[in-house]
Amino acid sequence: MNGSSTPPSRPRPPGTLRIGEIGGVDVLVRSSWLVVAVLIAVVLAPTIEVIAPGLGALTYVAGLAFAVLLYLSVLLHEVSHALVAKAFGYEVRSVTLNFLGGVTEIEGEPDTPGREFWIAVVGPLTSLAVAGVAWVAALLGPDTGLLLFAFRALALANLVVGVLNLLPGLPLDGGRVFRAAVWKVSGNPYAGSVAAAYGGRAVAVLALAFPFVGRELIGLDITILDYLIAFVVAMFLWTGATQALVSARIRRGLPALTARGLARRAVDVARSTPVGQAVDQARESGAGAIVVHGPTGAIDGIVDERAVLATPETRRPWIEAGTLARTLSPGLTLSVDLAGEALIRALQRTPSSEYLVIDGDRLYGVLVMADVDKAFAERVRTTKQSRTRKQSSAGRQTHG
Repeated sequence: MNGSSTPPSRPRPPGTLRIGEIGGVDVLVRSSWLVVAVLIAVVLAPTIEVIAPGLGALTYVAGLAFAVLLYLSVLLHEVSHALVAKAFGYEVRSVTLNFLGGVTEIEGEPDTPGREFWIAVVGPLTSLAVAGVAWVAALLGPDTGLLLFAFRALALANLVVGVLNLLPGLPLDGGRVFRAAVWKVSGNPYAGSVAAAYGGRAVAVLALAFPFVGRELIGLDITILDYLIAFVVAMFLWTGATQALVSARIRRGLPALTARGLARRAVDVARSTPVGQAVDQARESGAGAIVVHGPTGAIDGIVDERAVLATPETRRPWIEAGTLARTLSPGLTLSVDLAGEALIRALQRTPSSEYLVIDGDRLYGVLVMADVDKAFAERVRTTKQSRTRKQSSAGRQTHG
């Protein structure tokens, strides 16, 4: 033990189990994965019985073992995303395995198309590499038996995962690669996001149509399970693409959210100043916030607006402003130049109700989280209204 305290773990969604960490990144498993593992075991049971007859109940154990092996390769896919993101300096919150594969939660968005490209493409490349290693192992291993089947199935599964993830549509990795390419060519990340989101919708339609096309044109033996899987995958892709499209439209307006524009004017008073007097000074100067300084004159706290409002006016002359102030801890001081996603990330890193905003080394004002929430909600509302107006206008033109 080195005496350092362990940082508090982030809250996890219900039904999520932490199984460890890789490279400092939490590895989580959703309970839905167990459903897929059992489904894989049931689907593979007839094939395993033919390859290794006489196993009895162990047939399903072998199927579960393959499901674990398959998801270990999915874990490699996701961890590769995480490690490249960390190499670029981004914080990676977790890697989660779920029924559709996995997801890597990275704080913020890549700030260049090159970083976007490498973080995205390394996942499919890892899956293709695993497929190659598994295929070589199948060639070098025994000619028959469960081991050969496992290597071949693992190679095929990772080949499919690698190829499908390179399709140019969000939320697939290939969608992020496509976004990076459009971003690089156009110089506009928003254009890249929109193009990749519509690409995701196109891929969703293709996924839904695949069993019908496979049956009618290629003559594949399509079962009800195939239709169900196609529907689930298509819904996942369509929902993810739609969310990416909405997110892109909101992010397009994020630069309008600035610390300079949202900060309230603040008055600076000594900690010993009575609350009533500090409030009067704020009103007289048209300020919307109060900060306090200590004996050295350096600002060391922000008066909590809610605490002031909760204090009866008859008691305010007898209470020092410093007693209602939040101490300035790391992360509660922001530069006036912060804007857009950089501002949002700074607020997310250190949650608080108020932040001190400085311009160089002097006080600029106080940023109140309620003001940020209101401005962000207004931006979302404006985006949705604009989208509705466009759809309504298109409808009138069509039926005019």
